[in-house]
Amino acid sequence: MVRLPYTTALTTLFSYGLLFAFGQLRDFFRKLIDWFKAKNVKGYAPICLGLEDFYVRRLYLRIQDCFGRPIASAPDSWFDVVERYSNDSNKTLQRTSNTTRCLNLGSYNYLGFAAADEYCTPRVIESLKKYSPSTCSVRVDGGTTKLHTELEELVARFVGKPAAILFGMGYVTNSAIIPCLIGKGGLIISDSLNHNSIVNGARGSGATVRVFQHNSPAHLEDVLREQIAGGQPRTHRPWKKIIVIVEGIYSMEGELCKLPEIIAVCKKYKAYTYLDEAHSIGAVGQSGRGVCELLGVDPADVDIMMGTFTKSFGSCGGYIAASKEIIQHLKHSCPAHLYATSMSPPAVQQVISAIKVILGEDGSNRGAQKLARIRENSNFFRSELKKMGFEVLGDNDSPVMPIMLYNPAKIPAFSRECLRQKVAVVTVAFPATPLLLARARICISASHTREDLLKALDVISRVGDLVGIKYFPAEPPKIAEAGHDKLE
Repeated sequence: MVRLPYTTALTTLFSYGLLFAFGQLRDFFRKLIDWFKAKNVKGYAPICLGLEDFYVRRLYLRIQDCFGRPIASAPDSWFDVVERYSNDSNKTLQRTSNTTRCLNLGSYNYLGFAAADEYCTPRVIESLKKYSPSTCSVRVDGGTTKLHTELEELVARFVGKPAAILFGMGYVTNSAIIPCLIGKGGLIISDSLNHNSIVNGARGSGATVRVFQHNSPAHLEDVLREQIAGGQPRTHRPWKKIIVIVEGIYSMEGELCKLPEIIAVCKKYKAYTYLDEAHSIGAVGQSGRGVCELLGVDPADVDIMMGTFTKSFGSCGGYIAASKEIIQHLKHSCPAHLYATSMSPPAVQQVISAIKVILGEDGSNRGAQKLARIRENSNFFRSELKKMGFEVLGDNDSPVMPIMLYNPAKIPAFSRECLRQKVAVVTVAFPATPLLLARARICISASHTREDLLKALDVISRVGDLVGIKYFPAEPPKIAEAGHDKLE
């Protein structure tokens, strides 16, 4: 968890307070000027109203050039960023025909499969010619090809579960699946920093939702004990079922889940475990099989394993891997399977090819090399950032490393200055993070060379000094010591 220093918290709150006060003042004068020029149709209430609309207008629009930057090439280690300009103080942005070649530290291209690959790309092109870009049908009608069946079997084998089911979108995999697994009379216990797709899926399920402190098995046990003792609200009947939902790698913190301890607590209280491996599958573990392999957990101890193909596999969509009974239930009841167009065949082929490379079934050892490189790159980059004095969240082996910015003025300053020096970074602020905990999220790839990483470190260090985000003292450089003979 982030422990915000008092001075930093005070200055950050003061900055937001100042922006809020001036924003309210401007809104007041705008209402006076536009009193007789209301744009709303008479009798209709404004659609956009409230503090979130205020935040967008008075804070976000000032720095929106730091977000949603369009690119004009594959998201490899280097990519082309489209240049934009504004003539109305950043309210609208206009694209130009110019691009800037930048070092990519923002994409989820963990294993480098998002760019052209000697094994994957020819097979994807062939599948495009054979199957077309879309099946134009849902899975239960004419939307299941041989590729879909092959990938479901391959995913189940890869993660170590009896069966799997595919979905065309990673976000929907969580938000549509959770309501099919639990409903009224059930209890969901969710990590406090779980992804928005999990939050919305839990809310839509109709089940009672409780939250435990981030990555704290001890607090999870306290919540479980309290809820089991109390039972359902009002009736106090026993819960129909309990599901504990956690992530393998938390996407905004870069932290690994304390999975062995959480599994032990769930077993003790007979609760099901739902593991979201969107950022961990393919990226960590000796053979890329995620946090279960990395932390020594038997996949059989995890009841439902969720993952996406958008990070390590260079494609789109997601999957659920579980027992055959659960997968059959989802195939008969999940709206995302019954009513949504099936995953694009070329995207399916991309995942099949990528997994075969990871497993070495392409006849080479490139998969093992990629896994070793992402691990080495991630640990090197994290270590060097910490030596420079940055506050970096997350654990070793995680390719996600947030650099804390805090102050709202430092968000655009850091992003714009890095882009000016041809390094593209992603900055994250409210509502994706708590208001006071803005950060830059660095994503490392196996496609990054050591020269790429050294350039990025040099730029980030200089920009960090300029913006003032080195919250810890830098580690002094080590001086090589020459060997000396002992004097007698």
